[in-house]
Amino acid sequence: MRCFSAFICAMEIINYEALSHCIEDAVRAELQEYFKKGSTPPPQCNERLLSKKELADELDVSLVTVTDWMKKGLPFLRMQKRVYIKMTEVHKIMQQQIKG
Repeated sequence: MRCFSAFICAMEIINYEALSHCIEDAVRAELQEYFKKGSTPPPQCNERLLSKKELADELDVSLVTVTDWMKKGLPFLRMQKRVYIKMTEVHKIMQQQIKG
């Protein structure tokens, strides 16, 4: 019991804002390290990246359709096991299909 109470006394209480900053700093450091290792460059900060599910919902198509588009050349970014797609890339390809 004595060890437990010493542990409790040694704990610091972190408020939400401090915890949030700690998490942001850790994520930022991990991403910088990830991209230093020669991975794909980070996306433009002002452009939102969509997951496959978000893109499928946005365009009212199935996930299978989005996967087929990726196999046919739709550019996407892979970060670890996650896949992201720029909506501007989708718009470019759609415009090319209309013109072509």
